[in-house]
Amino acid sequence: MKLRIKFSKQGPVKFVGHLDIMRYFQKAMRRADIDIKYSEGFSPHQVMSFAAPLGVGLTSNGEYMDIEVNSMTDCRTLMDQLNGTMAEGIQVTDCRILDDKAKNAMSLVAAADYTLTFREGKEPDDVEGFFKGLLEFISQDQILTIKKTKKGEREVDLKTSIHELSVEDGTIFMKVSAGSADNLKPELVMETYYQWRGQECPEFAFHIQREEVYGNTADEANPVLVPLGLIGELQ
Repeated sequence: MKLRIKFSKQGPVKFVGHLDIMRYFQKAMRRADIDIKYSEGFSPHQVMSFAAPLGVGLTSNGEYMDIEVNSMTDCRTLMDQLNGTMAEGIQVTDCRILDDKAKNAMSLVAAADYTLTFREGKEPDDVEGFFKGLLEFISQDQILTIKKTKKGEREVDLKTSIHELSVEDGTIFMKVSAGSADNLKPELVMETYYQWRGQECPEFAFHIQREEVYGNTADEANPVLVPLGLIGELQ
């Protein structure tokens, strides 16, 4: 049986990297006595995969992982079992049973929601003007910048990867492309905006939180973004 589990990552555990989070959940499955399926072969491992790595230092309300289990009572019981073993800052918030033919979450990732707020002491002198300028910046037909990749540096147009950006009550919200084909970090958006203003982005200026991760249920030209927890769910 395939399951998609959603969890949050808050507090000091934001400094725990992706590989260590994977190892943490492997141990949590054993502590919670989850009847998780193991791969076959010489070195069996738990059948488990994560949707999208979260950057160190970022918090999240929308992390996803897929697992396979041999047996279970129900999703609510499994969530309670896991949450009974979780370290402070990590909490399982949802669990869905997937169709056997459902694609894994990692292959589906197409976009993600983020919220950004200024850290104390990092606010610009004219906060209102800063946010007004940000909306002007995002309204451009093109937003060109240099993006570092594994193959070097190349000029890219960020505009094509920003699905939405707004400001409300001092919080910046943005929906940006994510996944293996096109992945835009919110930090790069803000760094490019500061450059547009003729300024340098202060180090660690923002508290960044991932709110949700989406898959595309249509095509690239006309994407229909749906939260990963709702894709492949057994009806």
